Amino acid sequence: GITTTITTNFWGFQSTSSASGSGFIVSPDGYIVTNNHVVADTTSLTVSFTNDITVEKAYVKGTSSDNDIAVVAILLADIDNDTLDYIKIASLGDSDAMKVGDGVIAIGNALGYGQSVTVGYISAKDREITTEDATLNVMQTDAAINGGNSGGALLNMSGQVIGINVAKSSSSGSEATVEGMGYAIPISEAK
Repeated sequence: GITTTITTNFWGFQSTSSASGSGFIVSPDGYIVTNNHVVADTTSLTVSFTNDITVEKAYVKGTSSDNDIAVVAILLADIDNDTLDYIKIASLGDSDAMKVGDGVIAIGNALGYGQSVTVGYISAKDREITTEDATLNVMQTDAAINGGNSGGALLNMSGQVIGINVAKSSSSGSEATVEGMGYAIPISEAK
């Protein structure tokens, strides 16, 4: 889980808010992949692991708003040895090899409550969605993607990351209810 703090100034008044997202470890030296929209405009970042250990300082190392991808780093010296033994580096798969109907697992930090796991299928490939910052080519899944899941891993049934959870469709106004339309950035593009 990634928790961000954002400080904004409006006409001389300062406001601080926090938001939750997700990420996955991609290297033994503490690099974590997430979405750009998870870390954009943040003034501080913390990273929490599934064993309830939190690293209070994380650093944005690079972002791409056009691709909605970011890399965050934590210092290994800030992690106790038990947690270092506990955490694992994600194995990256091949999203190009995925087919509509293949099973997937979405891992994230739904609503900021801590690790969550949902399952589903690849519903479509090569979908195009437009976010506030970018137009993205994504895979569609019916695995539940909720607030806080952004930046989390979409896994194939072998446990390999094949996508980065990024968005979901939702209803507003008099539109019919939308269910089961989550999206992930294909890992083959993210690489």
